[in-house]
Amino acid sequence: MADFTHFNDQGRARMVDVGEKAPTRRTAVAGVRVLLNRDTFQLIRSGGMKKGDVLTTAQIAGIMGAKRTAELIPMCHPVAVDGIDLTLTLDEARCCVDIRSEVRCQGRTGVEMEALTAAATAALTVYDMCKAVQRDMVITDLRLLEKTGGVHGDFQREDEP
Repeated sequence: MADFTHFNDQGRARMVDVGEKAPTRRTAVAGVRVLLNRDTFQLIRSGGMKKGDVLTTAQIAGIMGAKRTAELIPMCHPVAVDGIDLTLTLDEARCCVDIRSEVRCQGRTGVEMEALTAAATAALTVYDMCKAVQRDMVITDLRLLEKTGGVHGDFQREDEP
């Protein structure tokens, strides 16, 4: 259990104490993809979905998700987020919505979970807004793309799907 920071000496869950760590600039970028059929893709592109503007709603939902990450993930620290950017792109060749989230802070712990939660929440919102016309959408490839800051150093994904 020594390698797992979220367990105490008795093997019970704990929240890691980051109080002694110096605040540093932290960033994280995550991505996810929502696979659609052609009809759903066209409805999103044309703005014809009955529930409204899918991409704008998903963008706002992703930002809200990032801000509430510590309420959803049990051992995640509340982070004073400095900025959140979400980009939703329609990829016609793959017939999908590609979602990219970037989260930034000056803090004692990273923002990977906030970036991943933002991307996942945006993807779930796309699904929710489109499920009346397509139930077999696939949310896939949720992944950390890059991160900077902290004692573990920087990370850059090389095998981007």
